Amino acid sequence: MAKVYNWQIGREMDYPYEEARPAKQFAMVMDTNKCIACQTCTVACKTTWTPGRGQEYMFWNNVETKPYGYYPLGWDVNILSRHGVQDLTHFPYQGKTLFDAAPQGERVMGYLPADLDYAHPNVGEDDSLGNMTQGAFLNMPHMQWMYYLPRICNHCTYPACLAACPRQSIYKRKEDGIVLLDQHRCRGYRECVKGCPYKKSFFNPITRVSEKCIGCYPAVENNRQTQCTITCIGKIRLQGFITTPDKAREDNPLDYLVHIAKIAKPLYPQFGLEPNVYYIPPVHVPPQYLYQMFGWGVEEAIATYRKAADDKKLLGTLLLFGATPEITHHYKIAGDTVFAYDEKGAEIVRVPLKEPIHVRKAYDETREVYRTNIT
Repeated sequence: MAKVYNWQIGREMDYPYEEARPAKQFAMVMDTNKCIACQTCTVACKTTWTPGRGQEYMFWNNVETKPYGYYPLGWDVNILSRHGVQDLTHFPYQGKTLFDAAPQGERVMGYLPADLDYAHPNVGEDDSLGNMTQGAFLNMPHMQWMYYLPRICNHCTYPACLAACPRQSIYKRKEDGIVLLDQHRCRGYRECVKGCPYKKSFFNPITRVSEKCIGCYPAVENNRQTQCTITCIGKIRLQGFITTPDKAREDNPLDYLVHIAKIAKPLYPQFGLEPNVYYIPPVHVPPQYLYQMFGWGVEEAIATYRKAADDKKLLGTLLLFGATPEITHHYKIAGDTVFAYDEKGAEIVRVPLKEPIHVRKAYDETREVYRTNIT
């Protein structure tokens, strides 16, 4: 095992291959407070990439309701129970990663889901934790709660699927960090399915090889965001590129949200994969649950997020979500407007920090008509 540095856990860790970070790293931020589980992202991904035979059960993008929703069934409960209780109270993280916890003779600790585990993609949808007694009213955080968690492949810096594959058929692109699978090399051993803790590698029973999210790389190569991002009705996603904390740029929206404002957190950082999909935690969920899922600093992230209306920089960054189908490489706040630019410095969109409001009189004297909502 080589020694690599994982900034999300603040220390070096074991990994089967030497550290080799890409020129720039594909990344995404999702705001869980805005997701309505409409599944538009899921349908967009499904119709674009997995409509064929053997792909019927595959959802490279899915939205599950936490705490009782999972796809495949119980994916995080299964891996967390195998991982065991880890101490998340201190940073740097001193517990075991999935590579540290790997059984003798294996590179990463994992499990292979049963076929029927994929048969319930909407299990637990809208099921809440807790009860509301008669006369009770909600406080913050809520005593009865649930929230929606959209998921894609995390295109990890240290992918477990890549580490587990004995054929080296999975690779990480040097130009953008997207993790891809070479189906010509794959022999269908399903070690990637077993190794990925997020269960975002899938086996096709017709072609007898594995498949996974490709980060919509044809779009990314043409400076367009992924299908799941540009079709999102709730404007909860922002896709771009991220750097390490020591190279963070304040004019890069993903760097700003993750490294500077620190309101976006990785999913299960204790696994040690350094995932590159980040989540703004839900404001109404008890912190104890969020610590386990998003790691350190969730309460601080929520406190900062709740003050966004008074912070022009943060508000402007959040308004870039869903503002353009193109990838924002640089941005700035000027007056009451946020401006976004592509890699060459050309302006791609501008968004006002406050939407203009036009109040029209109920009676239009010019047309001598009343404006009335009759629906």
